[in-house]
Amino acid sequence: MYHIVASDLDGTLLQTDHTFSPFAKDTLKLISKSGVNFIFATGRHHIDVGQIRDGLGIDSFMITSNGARVHNAQGELIFSHNLAPELAYDLYHIVDRNPKIETHVYRNDDWFTNRESEDLKNFHKESDFSYRLFEPDTLATDGVCKVFFTCRDHDELLALETVIKARWGDRVNVSFSLAYCLEVMGGGVSKGHALDDVAKILGYGLKDCITFGDGMNDVEMLKMAGKGCIMQNAHQRLKDTLPELEVIGSNVDDAVMHYLRKMYL
Repeated sequence: MYHIVASDLDGTLLQTDHTFSPFAKDTLKLISKSGVNFIFATGRHHIDVGQIRDGLGIDSFMITSNGARVHNAQGELIFSHNLAPELAYDLYHIVDRNPKIETHVYRNDDWFTNRESEDLKNFHKESDFSYRLFEPDTLATDGVCKVFFTCRDHDELLALETVIKARWGDRVNVSFSLAYCLEVMGGGVSKGHALDDVAKILGYGLKDCITFGDGMNDVEMLKMAGKGCIMQNAHQRLKDTLPELEVIGSNVDDAVMHYLRKMYL
């Protein structure tokens, strides 16, 4: 029995339209009431996740921006890790001449993007969180927990991943949350390291955690936990990276919810 459940959202708990099924909502409420410590562990912004959590009516720690922010069950910020300001500034500009790639910034309580993004609007059906447009030369560089890039051409982002890693090395953690979304956080920031901190606060260790995910930004969390479960719909790169882990069903079949009901209910 695991005392802590930590799960990604998109591609894991949420349906392909980025909403919870009624079955998923009921399961999360039942799990929380049963005394299991449920934790959201996602690349999403904390304002977005807070609205989702409040909509469900459950108490839960929130690991957001891939571990760059952690809030407790009362919504209080307990951990914060920002990108170095000079690094954030360079990331604002790294693809500003590439019309295929959109640049996004999570800074403090806000989400900024350099272009209108109809695709990402569809992600926020369980909240009303939205972006504001910004100019790379005028946006402040303090309080930046994550810069991410979206593009429908995966090869464009693969090339960008190589450039960023070569330029900054261990000063950043670079990972794909989706095939068309490349995320950049400060070095050493990950869902797994944040989960380690939260588990200790709750009086447990990583061995007491079971985790679920579908993206490369879930690697540390899946690998470090007592048990990690990969979604059937996960990118093949994740399955190849962690071949020893169990692959469960798909998000469209509410595989995590069925797994949790069997384990706890």
